[in-house]
Amino acid sequence: MNKAKLRRGLLSWAAVPVALTVVLTGCASGSVGGGTKATPAASDSKYASIIPKGDIVAASKKLVSDSLSASTGFTPKNTGPKAQQGGATVAFVGSDLTNGGVNTVSQGVKEAAKVMGWTVNVYDGKATAQGRTDALNQAIAAKPVAIVLGGFDPTEQAATIKTAAGAGIPLVGWHAGSAAGPGGGLFTNVSTDPLAVSQLAAAYAVADSNGKAGVAIFTDGQYEIAVEKAKAMEAYVKACTGCSVLSYQDSPIAEADSRMPGLISNLLQKDGDKLTYLLAINGNYFGGAQQALRAAGKDPAGTPKSVAAGDGDSAEFQRIRSVDYQAATVAEPLILQGWEIVDEVNRALAKTDWSGFVPAPGLITKANVPSGDTFDPASGYRDVYKKVWGK
Repeated sequence: MNKAKLRRGLLSWAAVPVALTVVLTGCASGSVGGGTKATPAASDSKYASIIPKGDIVAASKKLVSDSLSASTGFTPKNTGPKAQQGGATVAFVGSDLTNGGVNTVSQGVKEAAKVMGWTVNVYDGKATAQGRTDALNQAIAAKPVAIVLGGFDPTEQAATIKTAAGAGIPLVGWHAGSAAGPGGGLFTNVSTDPLAVSQLAAAYAVADSNGKAGVAIFTDGQYEIAVEKAKAMEAYVKACTGCSVLSYQDSPIAEADSRMPGLISNLLQKDGDKLTYLLAINGNYFGGAQQALRAAGKDPAGTPKSVAAGDGDSAEFQRIRSVDYQAATVAEPLILQGWEIVDEVNRALAKTDWSGFVPAPGLITKANVPSGDTFDPASGYRDVYKKVWGK
């Protein structure tokens, strides 16, 4: 796969502000009124850290501007165990290999594992709970040194994960939960901070609209991280008193191509020109949305503008590059995360702690869209890992 070098448009990890005001929302939708200041609410809200205080439009514009000129958050730690168990086999169990993010991460894992002298066997969960159970069982039966969960929650597969643990097989996740770090029977979960991703996607809509965004949000309730992202975007938009959340849609990401045309057509009929932004937890939703928007005669560069909160795959980049019904995405460094997964597996095999590394996401727009298929920061992370591993 071609690797796009880092260009202007990266979100600095340090750019995520900690604020004291927020609106805590559920799944209800609706307008919040006029004005541009953040709406005061309980300081202990779950999403307090991502809601700017004061003028939320000005703060959102600064967030977007800062992200388009930042370049930090992509260099892993330069310490850790040397390469373990040369010649070993690792299993990568993907939630759905037709998902661009999952598939790209699996390729990053293969790339890094080759440096280790490991073999990676990939199993497809085929976008169903039973499919993931079957794939996990197949992986366990093959007796790998470790299993990677690619894009699904460990709680769904608690019994199967217990079986793997009983067999002495460590598990490392990617997007296997709502936060990075250990938990749920996993040695660790590799992810950006989902709240940072959601903050930037929502901030783009608020900033681009000058505080007048009319938003529909799309998520998939079977994934904890997807719900977390959607709720965070909802909270951010509702904190903008001139903006409104017109709809909150829970629709399976694996069925986006078939469901989105109808969903978008219905929303256009219901909300008309008030609907100016589509915020989704993944860019896969916008392939289907594109069909309905085109059928409705909507300007590919106009509203409603599509903005994804992860992961950033080649189809998204092409839509952004050609101004074809997608304005922005908050991309994750997927190949880097594949290398991080291999490093975490190596740490598990060496019986040390997880690295603690949480890479930053990056805002991608027409101004800085990669020329290739992936968002691959030029931070030298490959050389860092090779040195750590003694390769």
